[in-house]
Amino acid sequence: MLLVSFLKASLPAWVATVACLGLIVGSFLNVVIHRLPIMLEREWQSHCAELNGSQTPATEPYNLVMPRSRCPQCGHLISAFDNIPVLSYLLLRGRCRACKARISLRYPLIEIISGLLSGWVAWHFGFGWPALGALLLTWSLLALAAIDVDKQLLPDKITLPILWLGLLFNLGHTFTDIRSALMGAVAGYLSLWCVYHAFRLLTRKEGMGYGDFKLFALLGAWLGWQNLPLIILLASATGALVGIGLILTRHAQRGIPIPFGPYLAMAGWIALLWGPQLTHAYFSLMGGA
Repeated sequence: MLLVSFLKASLPAWVATVACLGLIVGSFLNVVIHRLPIMLEREWQSHCAELNGSQTPATEPYNLVMPRSRCPQCGHLISAFDNIPVLSYLLLRGRCRACKARISLRYPLIEIISGLLSGWVAWHFGFGWPALGALLLTWSLLALAAIDVDKQLLPDKITLPILWLGLLFNLGHTFTDIRSALMGAVAGYLSLWCVYHAFRLLTRKEGMGYGDFKLFALLGAWLGWQNLPLIILLASATGALVGIGLILTRHAQRGIPIPFGPYLAMAGWIALLWGPQLTHAYFSLMGGA
């Protein structure tokens, strides 16, 4: 109780504590980002085998906890000392302790991003339920964005539970009223569903995946339908600029799909913190023009 009272009374201590927690959560998010797609692939293979009447070969348990993390090159088990967020990477100079193979820079980057975003959320919302909800949403969006970059996949195992969690938070008017949250979830899904099918009818190509619909619905459930125009505007503008930049620098080719989930996630996080202010500024600018 004394610790809770202290954190509630001291904003710097609250922000520092949450930022450190964000680093630790970032380490766990690295596990989720790497393992969840593999878990889903194995699950799909098992379902296909059942439909075909065949048996899947027995394998060791594979989930977010088992087996222990190990070097993909030499199989060396990673000890707790070598798994301290950011610090272990620096002490090991970005290499495996056993075989000296290079460790991907993505691991400390995810931890640092998680820590920074978490601290920012704590500073913005202060101590209380809104901060807890915003942190859960922030960590989920970070995991979804990274998985989509890697695999062009937005797993239902993250999007659907977090969508329902957003509705539960808004039963108490945490970020918006429950009516706006319900309308946001429905409008978020149906709006991109309509765009998808219209694009497909006109071009006979698929412009996005169903995971994008669910992610947009998730953001609507947390932030309300009022923030959806801002989110889609920011995501589309950023995605277009990045896509053009990648094509011009020859890091991407025309016709190769670019995941839209990271831009939706980034725009949703911005709307979480500054949605009403940005919307008001936009309409004021348009009114002044």
